[in-house]
Amino acid sequence: MNRILKIVGAVAVVNILARLFGFLREVIIGTQYGTTELAASIINAYTIPNFLYLVIGGAFTTAFISIYHKTTAARTEYIRRTFTTIFVSIAIISLLFIVFTEPILQRYFQVSAGEEYERLKSLYYWMMPSTIMLVLSTWLSGVLNVQGKFHLSSFSVLIYNLSFLIISVGLSFIIGPIGYGVGALLGAACMFFFLVFGVRKAEHMSFRPMLPNTEDQKELWKVALPIMLGGATAQMYILIQRFFTNMLDVSAVSAVNYATKMSQFPQAILMTAVTTVIFPLLSKKEGEGDMAAVKGLYLRGLRLLYILVMPISVYFYFQAEPIVRIVFERGDKWDAASTAITSQLLVIFSITMFFLAANMYVTRFYYAKGNSMTPVIFSFITVFGVNIAVIQLMIGEYGADAIAWGTVVSAAVNFILLVAWLQWKYKLKLVDGNLLQFMKMVCLTVGYIAITWLVTAYIQIDFIWAHAIVTFIVTMLGYALLLIALRFSELQQMIVKVKKKVLKK
Repeated sequence: MNRILKIVGAVAVVNILARLFGFLREVIIGTQYGTTELAASIINAYTIPNFLYLVIGGAFTTAFISIYHKTTAARTEYIRRTFTTIFVSIAIISLLFIVFTEPILQRYFQVSAGEEYERLKSLYYWMMPSTIMLVLSTWLSGVLNVQGKFHLSSFSVLIYNLSFLIISVGLSFIIGPIGYGVGALLGAACMFFFLVFGVRKAEHMSFRPMLPNTEDQKELWKVALPIMLGGATAQMYILIQRFFTNMLDVSAVSAVNYATKMSQFPQAILMTAVTTVIFPLLSKKEGEGDMAAVKGLYLRGLRLLYILVMPISVYFYFQAEPIVRIVFERGDKWDAASTAITSQLLVIFSITMFFLAANMYVTRFYYAKGNSMTPVIFSFITVFGVNIAVIQLMIGEYGADAIAWGTVVSAAVNFILLVAWLQWKYKLKLVDGNLLQFMKMVCLTVGYIAITWLVTAYIQIDFIWAHAIVTFIVTMLGYALLLIALRFSELQQMIVKVKKKVLKK
């Protein structure tokens, strides 16, 4: 068990570093190009390759892993057939997206002929082929994971983001924005060849093609397609954002992207930390049929997630402008107008932090129950129904803010649907004999909002770094005092663990 926890911890650290380098790339784009059409071109060109990478790569890899230990066929043959299936599929899909480049760019991104269009097309041509290597890399990571080589697979994402960052930024000083297109392709190549080298000693591994017309490949598609649909629905937030922002002023594309990434960065890290601890226990207790323990994990995990995410969300809400200034405001490309539009969007997107993290967490309980379709249905309803409806109603008056509000409302509705169905179908109740804990959460939230509002109103320091550091420390101290005063068990457990480690040393 200790070995597993160490592996999980190491993988979590590597994933955090990988996310950090990915976020740093967005920061540098903002620093170099602000919210201009140059930044919009880079962001738009990467949208579809990244969408296909996350959706198709994730679905095929999950399906491959789930079948690997069940198939009656020889493992080497199963790997060869799966490699052939994935390579041919993603090659055809990528080729189709390249063939239909012009209608995609003109109708989806709504860019007409001219310098901006030619730049976007050039970036798209560089980035689109990287999809093949990205999807194959995801699958190769799956091959390593089923054989217990977790460090190599997690390290590959770090390799990708780091090489993408270094190559893109370096080339951008020589050849301009096109450097990000070249960097995307070469970064994907670095990850792919790193994994090819990593799997060379893996058992049963072979890259020799083999006809995939067998039962295990039919099962692969059967498992992958629902996952693909679910992943596509979740990722559609980004595609919908891009579609509507391209109808607005050019600055909206990059401003929405920056605000989204800034709100997602801490939320994703904290969600990963909670899921890493809870999900293995959930799978074990669900397999043992220990429903009391599953209910306990459900409440404990959501409570812990809220305790971790809520203070960051509230701080971002009140301190959005200083945060944006610290992250992006340097050089002559990022001006006061860029700060204004991005910080306003960050204020709204900060509200989504808990809902998006909680939706991903709660979905794990559906998976543990063997129910993968209900979350897909709810996501489809909220992303394509609620989200688009809110945007359409508000975009005429509120512009880019409408896109952020669409995400907030749809994420909140999705959370309500997921929680309500779990309570009705599986008897996992959010408030059940724990009304006191729920009221303590309400008191904690109201108290912390009051503290953060007072800090924002009365602490104003001209030096922006000092302002951010002081306000963050003061609000976090206030939050810690609230946790102590309200006697939250999570804080007491952390104190006990720290004391034990100190005493051991």
